[in-house]
Amino acid sequence: MRCAVRMASSWSPPVRACWRKGAWCVFDRFGRKIDYLRVSVTDRCNLRCAYCMAEGGIALLRHEDILRFEEITEVVREAAAMGVKKVRLTGGEPLVRRGIVTLVAMLRDIEGIADLAMSTNGIRLAEFADPLAQAGLHRVNVSLDAVDPARFAAITRGGDVQAVLDGIRAARRAGLTPVKLNCVIQQTPEEPDARAVAAYAAAENLEVRFIRRMNLADGEFSVVIGGSGGDCVHCN
Repeated sequence: MRCAVRMASSWSPPVRACWRKGAWCVFDRFGRKIDYLRVSVTDRCNLRCAYCMAEGGIALLRHEDILRFEEITEVVREAAAMGVKKVRLTGGEPLVRRGIVTLVAMLRDIEGIADLAMSTNGIRLAEFADPLAQAGLHRVNVSLDAVDPARFAAITRGGDVQAVLDGIRAARRAGLTPVKLNCVIQQTPEEPDARAVAAYAAAENLEVRFIRRMNLADGEFSVVIGGSGGDCVHCN
């Protein structure tokens, strides 16, 4: 077995690449094999969730500073050669990236990628569910922080919860399963919005994960009953 240690950047932990059984594998500093890659395809979003984005918005990257589809595909191909088997497309909101279905089809053809998923706010999912499934996407995670229309609109600063619910149904019909829900909570899963989301998930036989809200001012997670700040109640 041959191993090499490298620093991915000045702040990240060392990554160890090893040649095992005729193939490269990558391990983190705790000895865990890295087989999962998240790819942010855009920093743009069609919602303005209070817990995610300052009310005034953010400074967006220039178009020429965003990786082209060919570049993303090459990165994923190299990662697959190092043992990555699962890829998740994220944003911003990935469904606002023009040509996203084309990217999914490009990634689908990479040898070694067994699981191709996407995290989305669901606003455009009803429109894209069938094309994404046909292109090769396997499953989706959908953000759903409230099911009451007024509460959802307040949290997302104008979002339409019915569009998200329609998107969830469309994803299930298209076979993008299992559809999983991500719900950001203020303090505890027992608060009204979270309980309503949990009830919806139970009625629809969907899995829901409760994620703790982060303070945008200082980067700290709020304290949640039943655990220390900064950890997810459930993780991907």
